[in-house]
Amino acid sequence: ETNFSAAIAAIDSALQTINSTRADLGAAQNRLTSTISNLQNINENASAALGRVQDTDFAAETAQLTKQQTLQQASTSVLAQANQLPSAVLKLLQ
Repeated sequence: ETNFSAAIAAIDSALQTINSTRADLGAAQNRLTSTISNLQNINENASAALGRVQDTDFAAETAQLTKQQTLQQASTSVLAQANQLPSAVLKLLQ
C-alpha cells in the first residue's frame, strides 16, 4: 500500500509540474501573439508611410518650394524699401 501511495504522490507531483509548465507556456504564447500583432501593425504603418513618400511628386514640391522662396525674397525686399521710406521723406522735408 505504501508503494501505491508513493506512486500516486509521484503522479500528482508530475501533474502539478505539467500544469505549471502548461500555464507558463500559455502565458509565453499569449505574449508572442501580442508581439506578432504589434509587429504586424508596425509593418502596415511603415508600408503606408513608405507609400506616401513614394507617391510624393518631387517636381511639384520643388516648384512650390522655389515659389515660396521667391515670394519670401520679394517680401524681404519690399520691407527693406518700406523701412527706408521714412528717412527719404525726412530728407525731402529738410
